[in-house]
Amino acid sequence: MIALIDYGAGNLTSVRKGLAAAGAALFTPASPDELSRASGVIVPGVGHFSATSALDERWSRAIKDTLERGVPLLGICLGLQFLFDGSEEAPENRGLSLLSGRCFRLPPAQKVPHVGWNTVELVRPSTILEGLASHTAFYFTHSFAAPVTGACVGLTIYTAPFAAVVECGRTFGVQFHPEKSGDAGLRVLRNFVDLCSPSA
Repeated sequence: MIALIDYGAGNLTSVRKGLAAAGAALFTPASPDELSRASGVIVPGVGHFSATSALDERWSRAIKDTLERGVPLLGICLGLQFLFDGSEEAPENRGLSLLSGRCFRLPPAQKVPHVGWNTVELVRPSTILEGLASHTAFYFTHSFAAPVTGACVGLTIYTAPFAAVVECGRTFGVQFHPEKSGDAGLRVLRNFVDLCSPSA
């Protein structure tokens, strides 16, 4: 069962529908202790980085413990940003620090927030993007973005280059919304569901 964490950062209905279409069996943990039975963990979310403060030290430790057991972790949109050290949007809030770097506000050379379809350039082989060609389009809606570091496997440019997809070991993140990205987004979710299977 994949744990879909609900910390009050947006409506999870569309995420649940997308994961159901991808064949996922889900549960929403009421406490960090429940992550011990998860075969995968997803941290979704939209909005302000300060919303991640609901995931206190107990949640952060449980997520990291689950990852250390080899259980895959996927961050979606705000969830991807939470994988990093933090964000300029809420400097007082700490991220999980699974990936180094701080998220930044997109420069105002074009309209911000970045809303709509944009392509993702595959910069190195990726498990989470398996079966998808470079420059596939996905649906984005965000004002802050993750830096391009060694964890970046998918790059997008909108006023500035940013990491649209990250992957490091069993840690994965996508800045776009796969549940709103048609067949390509469904493929991303299916790839993650496959990673959560006992044989993966």
